[in-house]
Amino acid sequence: MGLEEKTGNMGVVTTTLETVVNWSRTNSMWPLLFGLACCAIEMMGAQASNYDLSRFGMELNRASPRQSDLMIVAGRVSRKMAPVLRQLYDQMPDPKWVLAMGDCASCGGVFNNYAIVQGVDEVVPVDVYVSGCPPRPEGLIHGILTLHEKVKKEKITHWA
Repeated sequence: MGLEEKTGNMGVVTTTLETVVNWSRTNSMWPLLFGLACCAIEMMGAQASNYDLSRFGMELNRASPRQSDLMIVAGRVSRKMAPVLRQLYDQMPDPKWVLAMGDCASCGGVFNNYAIVQGVDEVVPVDVYVSGCPPRPEGLIHGILTLHEKVKKEKITHWA
């Protein structure tokens, strides 16, 4: 019995390696949670049953940077915490992405002083910014979908 008899008249599916790899990367992102302030509560709400990040392949929130590929920085980052954030980012395997959640993580928010980092992009490269103080779970989901679109457009030449 050959392949034609088993599959019937289904035809042939063709795609590129680039498309398959990017599809698998978007559907299996494991976030490293770095909740520092009130935005972390909204991040937890996005994981709950009302919004359910599991439908995007993100049901495993990791506490270990070695098992995650998406860092969600939620809240204000102090100057004292910045080296810890960078160390965790450096321990993540490639490819890795960063999502800055909330105004404090994006630009320091209302905390314009010497103790707060004025945007987490001073410490790690940020791929997607989610605005709001604190942003709703819908905003986080929109940021994750924006990141998915960015990852789907990556080319093989960018992987090196």
